[in-house]
Amino acid sequence: MEIYYTFCFLAAVSVFLGFLNQYVLRAQSTIAITAGALALSLLVMGLGKVGWLDLRGWADHLLPVLNLEDLLLKGVLGFLLFAGSLHIDLLMLRNQRVEIALLAIVGTLISTLVVAGLLYWVLPLLGMQVAFVYCLLFGALISPTDPIAVLAIIKSLHAPEQVSIQVEGESLFNDGFGIVLFTVIFAVAFEGGEPTVAAVSELFVVEAFGGIAMGLFIGGLFHWLICATDDHSLELLLTLCIPTAGFAFANIVGVSGALTMVVSGIIIGNFTRERGFSRVSQHELDNFWNITEEFLNGILFLLVGLFLITIDLGSFEFMLMGAAIVMVLVARVAAVTVPFTILKRFRRYHPYSERILIWGGLRGGLALALAMSIPAGHLLVQGEDLRHLWVIMTYGVVVFSIVVQGSTIAPLIRRSRGIREPETTVPAET
Repeated sequence: MEIYYTFCFLAAVSVFLGFLNQYVLRAQSTIAITAGALALSLLVMGLGKVGWLDLRGWADHLLPVLNLEDLLLKGVLGFLLFAGSLHIDLLMLRNQRVEIALLAIVGTLISTLVVAGLLYWVLPLLGMQVAFVYCLLFGALISPTDPIAVLAIIKSLHAPEQVSIQVEGESLFNDGFGIVLFTVIFAVAFEGGEPTVAAVSELFVVEAFGGIAMGLFIGGLFHWLICATDDHSLELLLTLCIPTAGFAFANIVGVSGALTMVVSGIIIGNFTRERGFSRVSQHELDNFWNITEEFLNGILFLLVGLFLITIDLGSFEFMLMGAAIVMVLVARVAAVTVPFTILKRFRRYHPYSERILIWGGLRGGLALALAMSIPAGHLLVQGEDLRHLWVIMTYGVVVFSIVVQGSTIAPLIRRSRGIREPETTVPAET
C-alpha cells in the first residue's frame, strides 16, 4: 500500500500546483508543475541545511519505491504516447512523412554522434577519461525530444499546423527510435553484445519494425472490436486496454512498446474515431484521454522537480550540467539544420520551422528514466559512478529544457502564428 499512498499524495500535490498556477504563474501546466516542484525541493533542501526539516532520507527512499524508470518506461509512457498520437492527423503526417522520418532517424543519429563526440572531447579537459561507447550511450538517451514534454507545451500554444505536425511527429517517432538506439548501445556497453553490423541491425529490426508491426496488429484488432459495439462505455474501456495490456504485451515479446503505442494511436485516432465512435462518443474519447494525459503529466513532472532533493550538487556538478546543456543545444542545431538544408531544396517551409524545432526540442522524464536505467557501480570515473555523472548531466538538460526553453518558446510560436503557412506540396521555385 505504500506505493499506492505515495502515488495518491503526489497526484494531489500536482493537481494543487496546477490549481495555484492559474492564479500565480499562469504558465503552461507542465512548466508550472516542474518549476513549483523545483522551488519546493530547494525550500526543503534549505530547511534541511539549517536543521529544521530534513527530507533527504524520505526522498532517497521514495524513488526506489516508485522506481521512476520502470514507472515511466514500462507504464506511464504507454498512456502518454497513445494519448498524444490519437490527435495526429494522418493526412498531415503523410504530407510531412519525409521531414518527420529525417528528423526522427537521421536527426537523432546526428545528435547522438555530436553529443558523444563533444563529450568524449570535453571530459578529458575535466580530468576524466570515458570510453566512447559510454559517451554514445549518453548521446542516445539525451538526443530524442521527449514527446511528453513537447506535446504538452506545443499543443497548448496552438503552433501553426505545419510546424506543429513536424514537432509532434518527430517527438513521437524519435522517441521510439531513440529508445531502440539506446537499447542497442546499452547491450554493447553492459551486456557484452557484439557491436557487429549484423548483430546491431538484427536488434534494431526486431525492436523498431517489430514495434510498428505490433502497433498495426493491436490497432487493427481494437479498431474491429470498437466498431463491433455500440456501448459508449465499452468503447472507451477498449481504448484503455491498448496502453495497458497492449503496451505490456509489446514489451514482453521484445519489440518497441513506444512505437507500438504511436502506431496504434494513429489508427484509433484517424480510422476508428470516424467509423467506430458517434459524435458524442468522439467528444467523450477526447475528454477522457485529455484528462488522463493531463493527470499523468502532472505526476511525472512533479517527480522530475522533486528529484532534485536526491542530488548532491557542488561546483563540479554544476559545471557538468552547464557543459551538457551546451553540448545538447549544439547537437540539436545540427540535428535540425542538416535535414532541413537538404529538404529546403525541394519544398517550402514555414519561416519559423527550424527555430521552433531547435528551441522546442525539449527533454523530459524519458531521458531521466533512461539515465537511471544504467546499472550503478558498473564503472567508476575518477572515483565517481558513471551512472551518477550521466544522471546529473541529464537532469541539468531536462530542467533547462522544460523551464527555460519551455517558458521562452511561447513568444516564438505567437510570432509564427501571424505568418501564412506555405504549400509544402509545391516544389520550391528555382
